[in-house]
Amino acid sequence: MRIKMLMGLSAIALLAGCSTTHQLDAAGQQVKFTDDKPGANCQLLGQVTGAQSNWFSGTGGDGSSMRGAANDLRNKAAAMGGNTIYGANSPSQNFLSSFAPVDSKMVGQVYKCP
Repeated sequence: MRIKMLMGLSAIALLAGCSTTHQLDAAGQQVKFTDDKPGANCQLLGQVTGAQSNWFSGTGGDGSSMRGAANDLRNKAAAMGGNTIYGANSPSQNFLSSFAPVDSKMVGQVYKCP
């Protein structure tokens, strides 16, 4: 009986963990998005992808899942030492996304600007 109860609780925890939205940490809050290419005084640190899992929550492509992907992108950019994300975009949806709630993704170039 205990094993069944532990397995049930583990499954609930797993499902709850997979459906949460990424939150901005303190460093991520300092990262901004820009449509203008950063100037020569900015250093390109690389490209990063932010993602929000939608598999268990079933929220494929809605605003909250894209917000989670953007938050993940900003947190990762901050962890790289960046403070600016240029050219952020969401890769196009594929055939599978019409039938299943796949991850929302956002990609951008990370810069460190003065």
